[in-house]
Amino acid sequence: MTEPFGLWEHALYTQPREDHGFCTDDNARALIVVCRQPDPSSQLVSLAETYLKFIEDAQLAGGGFHNRRAKDGSWEDAVGSDDSQGRALWALGTVGRSGPVPWMRDIGFAMMDEQSGFASPYPRANAFALLGASDALAASPGHPGATQIFERSLAALTAMLSAGGVSIGEPISDEWPWPESRLTYDNARIPEALLAAGEATRHDGLVETALSLLEWLVGVETNDGHFSFTPVGGWAAGEPRPAFDQQPVEATAMADACARAWRHTGDLRWRAGIEMAARWFLGANDVGALIYDERTGGSGDGLEASGVNENQGAESTLAGLAALQQARSIEMSEA
Repeated sequence: MTEPFGLWEHALYTQPREDHGFCTDDNARALIVVCRQPDPSSQLVSLAETYLKFIEDAQLAGGGFHNRRAKDGSWEDAVGSDDSQGRALWALGTVGRSGPVPWMRDIGFAMMDEQSGFASPYPRANAFALLGASDALAASPGHPGATQIFERSLAALTAMLSAGGVSIGEPISDEWPWPESRLTYDNARIPEALLAAGEATRHDGLVETALSLLEWLVGVETNDGHFSFTPVGGWAAGEPRPAFDQQPVEATAMADACARAWRHTGDLRWRAGIEMAARWFLGANDVGALIYDERTGGSGDGLEASGVNENQGAESTLAGLAALQQARSIEMSEA
């Protein structure tokens, strides 16, 4: 799925749909997955270089990033969505902390400084940016660009919590504790980002709120011992479950959030959450279908009531690899 410009966005089964081009979103996701891989091979290092170069090329002189790129390498938008901006910043923070070679880490930090004016009203865009800034600050405390992104994104997220009736450090509601009227997409990224911020600032209230929201989300998305994720159209209390289509990004967001909670607390319930998220790809889901294809290394583009969408696009494939990567990292840490 990768060629010199970067990672193709969509696939028809296992073949790239070249006319659909590329996007910064997926190249950012790919860079994060590669940077998290311990002892990467020379081939993975080369892939990281390709994905980082894509994000460099997407950068706009006045701040922000393109998102949509045609197969000939030309850009098809003036500026990408807020989510794509946040994911690009997340990738830069990750490569700044964990890039496989020093020059990549240097570029990640330098580009974060150039993007220090990032601001968004959207909670998930802020969650992505906050994850990247937290990574950067873990490697370089006080880094100027990362600090500005961190502070602004955290302020936006905590304002969203307050508007949704969630008070930092206070018990959450027993009825509907989520700060939005319905669950939508990448839901676990919100508690994950809050937990990252709480760790970075040693703010016990943020940590408590993050873990409480994640615990509730795990509960509401569990069905008969397996995850039953929020469908692509969202979900609110009283609506039927299970519902479809379920998206692989929900599983990897849950795996990442539970992994952060596991490493912070050592509580075995979070370890179980990581394993459940990985097993979702391996058939422990509402349909009992294999979503991850061991033969190709790809993952289907969604779980439908009738089975799996067998197109293996970049977003879904990276989601499967990331969730399995988290499960594997636990095995390695306990070996």
